Amino acid sequence: MRAGQRGAIIHEWIAKAGGSENVFEAMADLYPDADLFCLWNDSVGRFDADRLHQSWLARTPLRRSKAAALPLMPLAWRRLAYADYDWVLISSHLFAHHARFVGQPADLRRYVYVHTPARYIWNPELDGRGNGLPARLAAAALKPLDRRRAQQPAAYAANSDFVRDRMTAAWGVDSRVIYPPVEVETIQSVDDWRTRLTEVEQEQLASLPTGFVLGASRFIPYKRLELVIQAGEAAGRPVVLAGRGPELERLRAAAAEATVPVRFVHAPSGPLLWALYQQTALYVFPAVEDFGIMPVEAMAAGAPVLAQAVGGTAESVVPGSTGALITFASAAEMAEGVEIALATRPADRLLRARAFSRGRFDQSITDWVGAA
Repeated sequence: MRAGQRGAIIHEWIAKAGGSENVFEAMADLYPDADLFCLWNDSVGRFDADRLHQSWLARTPLRRSKAAALPLMPLAWRRLAYADYDWVLISSHLFAHHARFVGQPADLRRYVYVHTPARYIWNPELDGRGNGLPARLAAAALKPLDRRRAQQPAAYAANSDFVRDRMTAAWGVDSRVIYPPVEVETIQSVDDWRTRLTEVEQEQLASLPTGFVLGASRFIPYKRLELVIQAGEAAGRPVVLAGRGPELERLRAAAAEATVPVRFVHAPSGPLLWALYQQTALYVFPAVEDFGIMPVEAMAAGAPVLAQAVGGTAESVVPGSTGALITFASAAEMAEGVEIALATRPADRLLRARAFSRGRFDQSITDWVGAA
């Protein structure tokens, strides 16, 4: 990138936390002079307000409902204010790749980093939100528009080979693969995260049963955390579920019926989550993910991983070396997978995680877009 060039970085909406938000933050840090754009911002103090521009949807009640706002998002992305930008870097998991500045030149360089083509439009089998009649009707109307706008001139990168293949199928575009940043350096900078916990967190961690199987993620349907309980039953080990979300009560009901003890850790802080990774006998991740940051975090902390054989986790977890990959189709398969994962070596897990570090992501983006 030539000196003096001006850039813009675009993201969908900014939630309080999330993997795509971490990617956007890494991009913003990498290009500190770039302007930032989003539909609306629900984080507090995470991004410089002088850099961040929100769309007109942010001034409406629609920001409180993604489903209600969805039909207007493609329109909102076509009315961005242009300010002599030389390049634009887009972080997209829904319609951000539609983004266009009013009056932008035809030769504006566009780089689009794709977390996924919208699952509930293109792959409803991966996301239950796409199975209802309203979603199916919306998908039928939005697919042609989404494909057409994805074919605007741009360089594309996918966050995994799994997503790259789906981009080709949905949009007819090719891309390179740049894995998202994982806080590997931070996790591995502390030998024992128990020493960084509050007194309350230390007591909470100490109260957990030894040799537990860990499931940690948002408590939402497609994460399939009930399968973590089943994996614990297959292995004869207690289970700890860490996170928060609307599935909590359903998971509590499943826990009450389980044949092994199940404990919950509500909304763990970063240090507490990393301490859980270090203390667990096995981290279990049944979801079909586009990439899957948390299994890499677990490996970075030294934990073996039992993960889904379909999706991005099949690209990060190495069977027989850092864990095991299974389909979670039966108790026998889960029990066998647990044995394979537990037999792996901590040193191999730690080393594998470093391939997905923040430093590696920064270098890959710089090679693609250019240095600041």
